[in-house]
Amino acid sequence: MNWLKNIMITIIISLTIAFGCIVLVFGSALFQEGNPVPLLISIVKLKITDTDYVQFLNTEKKSQYLSSNTGHNPLNKVKEVMKAKGWAFEEQIGSGLIFLKEEKEAIVLTRQYSKYFVIWDVSKSVNR
Repeated sequence: MNWLKNIMITIIISLTIAFGCIVLVFGSALFQEGNPVPLLISIVKLKITDTDYVQFLNTEKKSQYLSSNTGHNPLNKVKEVMKAKGWAFEEQIGSGLIFLKEEKEAIVLTRQYSKYFVIWDVSKSVNR
């Protein structure tokens, strides 16, 4: 029974250290978007799969995606995804990217989430 107690203590200490490392790495950025759980799950998906971006929120008004900041222009991934949906890149104004399709205009807002990731907001009208 003593070995079971030692294993439980080891597991608790390991989980505490892992949680501490996550807080140290992501720090203040962890809670900047509210509930960090969907973002943490998306970060894990980005790290363990070959995907370039992950959708972590889908509401009636917008979808939100997370992509890695590779050091090059992190907005290129947004442009590629929008191009695949038939939207042509027009211009960038601040953190917003403007796209055109059949005389419609769509703006995708982007923002940095820590130095490793970029969040982009895509309105539902874009996905139709």
